[in-house]
Amino acid sequence: MARYWLFKTEPEAFSIGDLERVKREEWSGVRSFQARNIMREMKAGDLGFFYHSSISPPGIVGICKVVAEAHPDSTQFDRKSEYYDGSSKRSEPKWWCVDVGFVEAFARMIPLDELRTIPELTYMPLLRRGQRLSVQPVTEHEWKRIVALPGVRRPGTA
Repeated sequence: MARYWLFKTEPEAFSIGDLERVKREEWSGVRSFQARNIMREMKAGDLGFFYHSSISPPGIVGICKVVAEAHPDSTQFDRKSEYYDGSSKRSEPKWWCVDVGFVEAFARMIPLDELRTIPELTYMPLLRRGQRLSVQPVTEHEWKRIVALPGVRRPGTA
């Protein structure tokens, strides 16, 4: 049974358009133990909302899919990467990531402010103060409520 997630990214670093162009990308550079542990729970086939952060307004812009389960994040070993971690060893990697694939760009962004107006989403981690993780769980009920919002899905999408 598929589970649901939310992946946050700054669009100037990596956008839904970038994912659509490359089709698949390692969700690397996450340096939070809590987020790392969440990614270790993800299974191939799980779906995720693609969320653009650090813009005005921030919001959900599409859907991605987990296409490769947790594996060592390659950036932790790359001395040229801003995410290099000299304390992480190849024999005992500290940082893990998943690969995500493009599924769909929404017809419109669902702004954070709109999400806050939906009572069924009150307990969604994204909407709770202090929840800044780059990957977060989404319940099936939350998922269904969001994808059913008017004007979000393009004609012909499931």
